[in-house]
Amino acid sequence: MTEEPNNEAANVNEADTLREETAEAAPEVAEHDRAAELENRLAEAQAAVMYAQAETQNVRRRAEKEAQDARAYAATSFARDILSVADNLARALQAIPAELRADDKLKGLVTGLDATGREIDSVFARHGISKIVAVGEALDPNRHQAMMEVPSADAAPGTVVQEIQTGYMIKDRLLRPALVGVAKAPD
Repeated sequence: MTEEPNNEAANVNEADTLREETAEAAPEVAEHDRAAELENRLAEAQAAVMYAQAETQNVRRRAEKEAQDARAYAATSFARDILSVADNLARALQAIPAELRADDKLKGLVTGLDATGREIDSVFARHGISKIVAVGEALDPNRHQAMMEVPSADAAPGTVVQEIQTGYMIKDRLLRPALVGVAKAPD
């Protein structure tokens, strides 16, 4: 029986020693958990900052693009309105017969109308407005609007053979489609 108390004393000593070791290790475990938590929070905060910076950069790029487009295409509405003036001037010039063009009384008027037409073309060119080449080209629904089909043995089907109204581009955007007649196989 005397050994039993020694065993109990040994067990108590072992338990105390284990508690002391656990107590000593516990702060290290708690510190390790705390450090891991702080590292996770830091990583999350860095990711959030990077996301916010990327989003800010995207917003800035979009705003710059929108401002650039606004400057480049600001005259679109006005240009569409002026196209009818240019069309009417071109029709007037085409309607003048050759004998009237040679008449000395009308020569000044015809010369002035020709100069006005060239000036309109020059102003259009300065502002990035250009005519769409249609006749002889394949029908492009992004630039041409087919108004009719014309039987033709000379042109391949789908080729523009007649221009009813000139189309225009403003820089790389369509201002007005060309109204055209498209070749089809003869009947």
